[in-house]
Amino acid sequence: MSEFSIINGRVLLHDGIAELPVRIADGIIAGLDETGGNVIDAKGAYVLPGIVDVHGDAFERNLMPRPKVHFPPEIALQESDRQLVSNGITTAYHGLTVSWEPGLRSFDHTREMCDAIARNRKTLSCDTLVHLRWETFALDEAEGVLQILEGQPHAILAFNDHTTKSALGREKPHKFAQMAERSGLSQDEFRARLEGVWERRDDVEPMIARMARRARDAGATLLAHDEASVEQRRWFRGLGVVASEFPLTHETAEDARAHGEHVVLGAPNVVRGGSHNGATDATWAVSEGLCSVLATDYYYPAPILAAFKLSREGVCDLAVAWALVSKNPAEVAGLADRGTIAPGLRADMIMVEAAKGNQPAVTATFVGGNQVYGRN
Repeated sequence: MSEFSIINGRVLLHDGIAELPVRIADGIIAGLDETGGNVIDAKGAYVLPGIVDVHGDAFERNLMPRPKVHFPPEIALQESDRQLVSNGITTAYHGLTVSWEPGLRSFDHTREMCDAIARNRKTLSCDTLVHLRWETFALDEAEGVLQILEGQPHAILAFNDHTTKSALGREKPHKFAQMAERSGLSQDEFRARLEGVWERRDDVEPMIARMARRARDAGATLLAHDEASVEQRRWFRGLGVVASEFPLTHETAEDARAHGEHVVLGAPNVVRGGSHNGATDATWAVSEGLCSVLATDYYYPAPILAAFKLSREGVCDLAVAWALVSKNPAEVAGLADRGTIAPGLRADMIMVEAAKGNQPAVTATFVGGNQVYGRN
């Protein structure tokens, strides 16, 4: 429908919740407190900005549900798309890692996935974008990463270093075994490849600097993953990296927030009551102002569950909690046309029932004014 109105809902605006109609025309929020066209009754439901996810790799389980069991990218994308919109996610950045590893996180596999996203983008309900996580020791793949970025709209490039921890023997044995299994190599073969990569460590920082400059020139947004110190955050800031993903110390998060930068943590951390790997407690970080964005990470239902849990437990009100999964991630990605409900912005919205004592449930999802999910 080109014009319609949502009425009787509890609409989350920038300054709080108001019961007023929202008019949508030609995919845009055309007006507040006015109606036009067909009417959708949202009585008893929240009307919220659609969730913007800047860091998620749950789609990998649709690509490879078991080790060495692979499904075509188109099948994985379509299944992930259904999961996304049914959980209220209207913009999703698929986190695709380019590593020196073979297999699921190899350059060839990532290029194949990016090509598939480009081919299928118009058929997907969720606005599906690319977040390239470049393993900084994948020196030979740097040029290819830049070529991918140039062909993807609103792309994100994140600098990622999981190599150093493994090379220095700090990776937990079961995690190292999982990495080897994911790559299709034996642990001895994986270790031998790791040692060869580690020998080139002096070339990594100069390459990061070159990649940052060229990626910015290509219009990409730059993030840094697993920053280990304030010094590292300051170095990345100097390269134009605008946000910190999963910083490893509280001091690093504090430094980012003190400079007006966003800090991204995982929404599953909030839902589960803590990190599964001993990292910073995200609920605590939100309460202290050290986390400003919650991402799906590895679980698509997590953002909506986390936001309502934070509100229900009194950590923050719903408006602040919802900004963690809508307005703030849109700011991280430089997407000025979404993330809030206001005239002139994209009509990316969801209707949510959240009866006391029950988990929130998405009853309708709209992307660009089109209803792409509805629950009777």
